[in-house]
Order: sequence, then C-alpha cells, then structure tokens
Amino acid sequence: MRQSIAFPRFIVLTGNYGSGKTELALNLAFRFTADGKRTTLVDLDIVNPYFRSAEKKAELEAAGVTTFSPTFALSTVDIPALPAEIQSVFELPSDHVIFDVGGDDTGAAALGRYAPQFQAHRAETLSLLVINCMRPLTEREEDILDLAGRIGARGRLGIDLLVNNTNLADRTEPEMVEAGEKMVLACAEKMGIQRVITVGEKTILEQCRLQTPWMEIERRMVPEWME
Repeated sequence: MRQSIAFPRFIVLTGNYGSGKTELALNLAFRFTADGKRTTLVDLDIVNPYFRSAEKKAELEAAGVTTFSPTFALSTVDIPALPAEIQSVFELPSDHVIFDVGGDDTGAAALGRYAPQFQAHRAETLSLLVINCMRPLTEREEDILDLAGRIGARGRLGIDLLVNNTNLADRTEPEMVEAGEKMVLACAEKMGIQRVITVGEKTILEQCRLQTPWMEIERRMVPEWME
C-alpha cells in the first residue's frame, strides 16, 4: 500500500555502504523543499569518499535546500572534519533537518558527537536504518541485527524505523524487494521495532505484493559509468 509518511523535524538516516541512505536523503530533501518546507541536509559521512550527498550540494542549494558537509569533503584529504556550524542546525528555523550518516558503526561515531542535542530533541527526531538485502554485510538477518546494534551503540541514538531498500539498480526484480521486505520485517520483530517501510522506484514497487507502506524514490546518485 502506498502511503504518505509523516516525517518529524529531525530525520537521521543510517545504513551500510550501498544501502541507499544517501538516495533517500536526497529524495526527501528535494521533496520537502518542493512542498515549500524549509529544509536542511547535513552530510555526516566522514568515511565513504563516494556517493556523498555533498556531491549534489550545488543542485540542492539551487532548489533551496540549506546544506552542511564535512570540511574537505570531496577532496583528497583522507579524513574530513566536521565543521562547528553543524551544531547550529538544532537551532535553525528549519521544518526538516536530514542527517545523512556514514556507513556502519565507524561512520555512526560522527552521529554520536551530537547525542546531547538529539536527546534534547528526541520527541521530534526519527532515526531510520536503511537496508539493502542485496548488498554484502546485510544479506542475512544476523548481519543486519549486528549492524543495527553497532550503529545504535556508536551513534548513541536508538533506531525507530527500518527501511527496506532492497535493489540491484537496473536489475531489480519485484521478487527481490518482496524477499527483502520479509527479512527486514523479521529483523524489526527481533529488535522490537514497530515501523517498517519499503522504498524504491515506482515501476518496481507497483509490481510488488508488499505488507509495508511504500514510497517511491528516484535514483539521483547514478555514477557516470552506469548512465
């Protein structure tokens, strides 16, 4: 069932490499600002030099999205630093602030730096774990549960919602998405999480028999060699 999902002021997206969390972050940012919402996107990825939301900074800002990214992001510096200005997003008059957090527990360490701020705004914060069951390290339930535990501990923020984003880009089949949903639902039950959604390209989702609410997203981080 397709459903319009209500998002709070602060949205935290975590997930392993290739989970699609940056795709979801970008889609939400463009969607919110198109709806007239004051939107801020914070790139907290200090680990992965590829597929950062900072790559779309010019496009985001042209659309009206305020952006923050690690110092030296997209440069040759190995370890980007988090600018002090990021802390100001908790006080900015934004309708939505999206945090795109780096993969696994190492990346979640950046999130942990802002634990006091998130705790102060916990009632208006939604923490999501994005899962692609076709990617290494999240192909089995035990791997997903291990990843969720490590991210939650290092990021010092509990997970509120699981996102099934199972896909193989242009080779995605409806059966893959359905199998991913089944696995993510099983993980949610074991984690005591009540909320699960599925995201993906509309043409695929409309062919699926899903138990969870779904939301279409566009692929915005396609590398040149895939175009």
